[in-house]
Amino acid sequence: MIVTLDPDAPESAADAIVALAGRFPGVTPRPYAFRGATQSLVEVHLVGETQAVPVEPFEGLPWVRSVVRVSRRYRVIGRHAAAGAPGGSSSSLAFEHHGVRFDESSVHLIAGLCAVDTRENVAATMRALRDVGITTTRMGAYKPRTSPYDFQGLGKDCLPWVLELAGEHGIRLITMEVTDPRHIDEIEAALDAAGHPAGVMLQIGTRNAQNFELLRHVGQRTAFPVLFKRGMGITLEESLHACEYIASEGNGRIVFCLRGVKTHLGEPHRNLVDFGHVPVVRRLTRLPVCVDPSHSVGRADVAPDGLPEIFHVVGQGIIAGATAVLVDFHPSPRSARVDAAQALPLDQLPRLAEYVKRVRAAYESVVALAGG
Repeated sequence: MIVTLDPDAPESAADAIVALAGRFPGVTPRPYAFRGATQSLVEVHLVGETQAVPVEPFEGLPWVRSVVRVSRRYRVIGRHAAAGAPGGSSSSLAFEHHGVRFDESSVHLIAGLCAVDTRENVAATMRALRDVGITTTRMGAYKPRTSPYDFQGLGKDCLPWVLELAGEHGIRLITMEVTDPRHIDEIEAALDAAGHPAGVMLQIGTRNAQNFELLRHVGQRTAFPVLFKRGMGITLEESLHACEYIASEGNGRIVFCLRGVKTHLGEPHRNLVDFGHVPVVRRLTRLPVCVDPSHSVGRADVAPDGLPEIFHVVGQGIIAGATAVLVDFHPSPRSARVDAAQALPLDQLPRLAEYVKRVRAAYESVVALAGG
């Protein structure tokens, strides 16, 4: 059961719900604060044996906007009422970090290096982003690889100059994969030492989609938003439950990223593109949705119309309602030490930025036509 308070409710209103919940055995109240697309809301989730708990006493409390019985297992991230219905649990979640806001009103292009290799390449990439007016990037310091002999990233050694260059080039948010709780400590220490010139969004890669201890730990580090990549070999439901692990620990600032799934079909792409699930994730949850065309397609081949296939897959995600795109770029793709085949050259960045803008405009016009 979820009890949602009015946006301007005092703190005592949540206390009253917690006190009332204490009258019912087997019920544990858990307050959560959310920033919706247009307003901030507090929800008190009643967890446990709630079948026999009546809704009327809670509905009668001051400042209560709605009481919703949860029929799905995504208690925190779920969209528990019909879209557009009153109540916070039907509202899409939104959040802001270091001046970058994730909501349903715009699309963020998160472009950069899959793996940080040299200071010069980081500087060139961030300079190209600045010239196009993009303030979000990806910079992989820690890289889990299939083979133990492959390049694993530069780790904490590169963090000081990555953050320094971000500050110099006006980059506000860096998406960075972590595979161990100590990586978060290293990032936090580097941010403190550098004076927080940029924000960091922790990325949970597809290989760690069911690393439940890591998910819990990230959920407890509420100072960092999270980009969660769908597991490449598990169901969508299992991946959404993984996000629930993060949110249940207190960190609801999650972006859900679709990145393709493994199949027995093989070529022509690295993974089977799953961007048809964008509206499904938006229907089942309140999370912003990102798409990763680079790891879905896995190659920088160009279609007969002159556009890279990655562009077309970007379009599939945005036209379905995605509000973030994660793309690999490199100043010299052939020399990239990780996933060189899929990295786009920096001279394609202005074209992709314009492409994203036009496809988003098409999506908005279609939604308007449908009365949305």
